[in-house]
Amino acid sequence: MRSEGPVIVVEDAGQRLEYEPRRVTLDGHVVEHESRGGTLVSAWAAGVGSLFVEVAHLGDGPVGGELVMTVTAPDDPAAPPRVALGDLAPAVVPEHVPASWPVALDLALGLVTDETVLLTPDGRPLTRADVEDLHQRLLGKIHG
Repeated sequence: MRSEGPVIVVEDAGQRLEYEPRRVTLDGHVVEHESRGGTLVSAWAAGVGSLFVEVAHLGDGPVGGELVMTVTAPDDPAAPPRVALGDLAPAVVPEHVPASWPVALDLALGLVTDETVLLTPDGRPLTRADVEDLHQRLLGKIHG
């Protein structure tokens, strides 16, 4: 898995999945949340070679329709899960924070352990502690 600009790429066994914060593409099949005109209501899963990919809409973030992607390697139990939070975890928090955003981020935290590798489209490092801090900052923007 790697970041290519705003896209995170998952490749294995000749298959290529491209993840963007509100869209996933695998073999020409596009997955988007229904609020974006897609058919995804809550979750979608697929195999990419030996990897298992699950994409979920946990709630709207700063824009709406954001997707979270979890990638695991069932054949390699020692490999840590990788999670892409997309726009739910931006580098900069805007002035206006929708009330649904910290709720979605709180649900995403349930997918993350200290061993989880967090992926961002811009390639910046991110830890569980960073996400917890962001969650508190979002709540602070809403509740003062």
